[in-house]
Amino acid sequence: MPDDTYPKATRELGARRAELAPDINEAFENFSRAVFAEGALPEKTKQLIAVAVAHVTQCPYCITGHTKLAHRKGASAEEVMEAIWVAAEMRAGGAYAHSTLALHALGETSPGNHRHP
Repeated sequence: MPDDTYPKATRELGARRAELAPDINEAFENFSRAVFAEGALPEKTKQLIAVAVAHVTQCPYCITGHTKLAHRKGASAEEVMEAIWVAAEMRAGGAYAHSTLALHALGETSPGNHRHP
């Protein structure tokens, strides 16, 4: 069964985006090149970070593109999967950490304090 949830990214769509907002598109492309260039972090590490973040933001285009770029920069399948597991833990950890807000709203702001609103 074909997946048509997300349209295929094409050169034509990229060209259309550039045509509709050329200055902004150029600035974004320059920014992207600068961000992913070799620096204090190697390009491979930056791409693995991007793979993890793409899984948290759930962008299918980013997942596909940055996974391929990470692999081209030398990342193994095991490294890519570990980056994804880091993303999964951070996403779950965010929900766990934010339970503080719910407990505070319930009036349970200190251990052993089981007040009811």
